[in-house]
Amino acid sequence: MSSIKSLCVYCGSSPGRLESYSSVGRELAKSMVSRNIKLVYGGAGIGLMGNVADQVLQLGGEVIGVIPKALATKEVAHKNLTELHVTESMHDRKMLMAELSDGFIALPGGIGTLEELFEIWTWAQLGFHHKPCGLLNVDGYYNLLIGFLDHVLAEQFVKQETHDLLMIESDPETLLNRYSHYQPPAIKRWVGKDET
Repeated sequence: MSSIKSLCVYCGSSPGRLESYSSVGRELAKSMVSRNIKLVYGGAGIGLMGNVADQVLQLGGEVIGVIPKALATKEVAHKNLTELHVTESMHDRKMLMAELSDGFIALPGGIGTLEELFEIWTWAQLGFHHKPCGLLNVDGYYNLLIGFLDHVLAEQFVKQETHDLLMIESDPETLLNRYSHYQPPAIKRWVGKDET
């Protein structure tokens, strides 16, 4: 059984068009705090990411923000976090977020959210980590992406075991329940981290 003490949440620095994005973000925050799971996220106090962090803090949970120097002003670094790490680069930011986290979840977001999700999922495929990765598909936000990923599988550019590494749910409790019982599949390591 997996022991999840911290989760990295990728999501938008904008709130998005629908209120449901924020409401499900708050549900995720509530579920995490009830399970004593720390939030690790991009460190901003704006948009959906700021909303999730604020909710965790309001409920008495811990929040660790990680933001690069260049974005600390642009994304308006959150001032009231449990911990805030300011990194030299985006690469350093993503590495530290991964190191601090026992799993990864993507809420709705833009290309930065997608880039972070695809990178961490690729790292799982390569065997760099054995932590759960998932999508919270709020109000069908990711439906077209899910359809495309099924197409990639059908066209044999990804294997079934890699496809299945990405868990997809619409409800935070359901996804966290899956994470609490997560057993990483036996995937052959292609290369070591030091070979990339």
